Amino acid sequence: MFTESLEFLDTIRLNFNQDGLIFLNLTLAFVMFGVALELKTERFKKVFTNPKSAFIGVLSQFVLMPALTLLLALIINPSPSIALGMILVAACPGGNISNFMTAMAKGNTELSVSLTAIADFSALFMTPFNFAFWGKIYASFYSKGSGLIIPIEIDAFEMFKTMVILLGIPLIVGMVFSYKFPIITAKIVKPIKISSIVIFGGYVVVALALNWGHFVNYVHLVFFIVLIHNALALITGFSIASLFKRNRKDIRTITIETGIQNSGLALVLIFNPKLFNGLGGMAFIAALWGVWHIISGLGMATWWSRKSIKNSTN
Repeated sequence: MFTESLEFLDTIRLNFNQDGLIFLNLTLAFVMFGVALELKTERFKKVFTNPKSAFIGVLSQFVLMPALTLLLALIINPSPSIALGMILVAACPGGNISNFMTAMAKGNTELSVSLTAIADFSALFMTPFNFAFWGKIYASFYSKGSGLIIPIEIDAFEMFKTMVILLGIPLIVGMVFSYKFPIITAKIVKPIKISSIVIFGGYVVVALALNWGHFVNYVHLVFFIVLIHNALALITGFSIASLFKRNRKDIRTITIETGIQNSGLALVLIFNPKLFNGLGGMAFIAALWGVWHIISGLGMATWWSRKSIKNSTN
């Protein structure tokens, strides 16, 4: 019965019109513009003179996280749309709120901001590549009914184009604006960050209200999958950073960066009519990730904020 309910999500298309998609695109672009206002080149110098932690962070987020997500999907064997939602979320870059959480956790803020910038620009290529690569491997293992309408073979150029519009352009414009108008930037960066979070949160509430019936009926089916998936992400970041003997600040930072994903970007891609057209299982996974990773991330950051830290110099 549980498996049948999960597979029913493969047939659901959530209530989302073209105007809503445009608003979501603009909201995410506004969020990324706000992120770019804080990306100062001088903040990266310290990281790139000692790049080991940055390399480990990128490895954790763009290699280990998607690979372990595929393994998790094969183990728990959910419906195809849920598995693909998990892979897409894992292929997305880190969420911008990770910088705040890292500061709260007494982590390495410079490393966090640097990893955010690296991840966002790398995602232009790595998100389409990772989804296509790991999605095809998943498809080769999944042998149930070939009649399922699941877009494993997506339009890679369409995804790349969407990534450039939503990430590339806002990041470049934001960095140029910050460089040209530093005084104005200093005054608007905090209000923009707060307002972008409020606007995006409001959007999620409205989208939830429009699909309340689906949410009530099926949220319990995917909640524990999201919880386990997010825990896997946090454990992956913590483990790989500890394995390479990073200092405690960097361990905290890499853990948070791996566990906080840009689920808003995943939702934009999912609702793109040329890609996934609001496929139910994928949308549920991304939407619940957007809620749960904030709860888990803030919980971990709060716990770490109360712990004294003896930082090494490696």
